[in-house]
Amino acid sequence: MARKPGSMYRYVRGKPSTRREYMGGVPLSRITQFVLGNKTDKFPVQILLTALEKCMVRHNALESARITANRAMEKNVGLTNYRIQIRVYPHVVLRENKQATGAGADRVSQGMRSAFGKAVGTAAEVKQNQIVMMVETTENYIQEAKNALRKAGIKIPTPCKVTVGKAA
Repeated sequence: MARKPGSMYRYVRGKPSTRREYMGGVPLSRITQFVLGNKTDKFPVQILLTALEKCMVRHNALESARITANRAMEKNVGLTNYRIQIRVYPHVVLRENKQATGAGADRVSQGMRSAFGKAVGTAAEVKQNQIVMMVETTENYIQEAKNALRKAGIKIPTPCKVTVGKAA
């Protein structure tokens, strides 16, 4: 995994590289499930987590947000009273040109020669006002769902807002 901070991959720069069949060794996404909770029932209320700015969200940030929201909902609401859905998928492959540091690194490292980089992870390219995560629940648990999505929004590298709407 990349040792560089996630803030290096936050901004959308240039065209994304998504064709995994042409790249060797792309790490798998950390996201284990995209739909959690009660997958069969219909719920009347949707609470949405919306990104306010265009950015890239790494797969481990999405997984962290998913775990946080699911844990908060499971603890306060119960397993059968909600459904959480991740609405973005990490298609974009992130690359890193690894550099050797320390004594003698100038003889090992080639600098910017062949600097295409190796695949170190994936990210979802999120547009402005795009829905990142959605919780469906009943009227009784709106406040708990809003709080769970607020906690999940802290894990996303862009300002987020939580909105409540009726299910279609």
